[in-house]
Amino acid sequence: MGQSSPFKPIALVVEDDALQRELAVVLLEECDMGVIECDSAEGAVRVLEKMGECVSMIFTDVSLAGKIDGVELAHFATQYYPDIHVIVTSGLALAKSLPEGATFMPKPWLPLDVLREAQRSQH
Repeated sequence: MGQSSPFKPIALVVEDDALQRELAVVLLEECDMGVIECDSAEGAVRVLEKMGECVSMIFTDVSLAGKIDGVELAHFATQYYPDIHVIVTSGLALAKSLPEGATFMPKPWLPLDVLREAQRSQH
């Protein structure tokens, strides 16, 4: 009989559209991930500063409430927490380049694509 791991991977979902955020949260919870929600990159940075070593994945939109966008958040996360799997999503083409290792997922994204990325983040 297998033993369950005491570690539950954590996903940080950063999206200012409540419906989009909730859909991503539900999908990631189905992957047996713990999920923390933020509507701004500033909020996400505060979460990372407190518990960044515990976060396995960030799923962020480019356009967010606040002064920092999702691409800037991706650069911050990969610089200070290089083991976090970062997915950036947008309905528009990217105007800025993503950091190395980050993944771009165009909107509308498919639930299966989000689930695949969640699996990748759990190594």
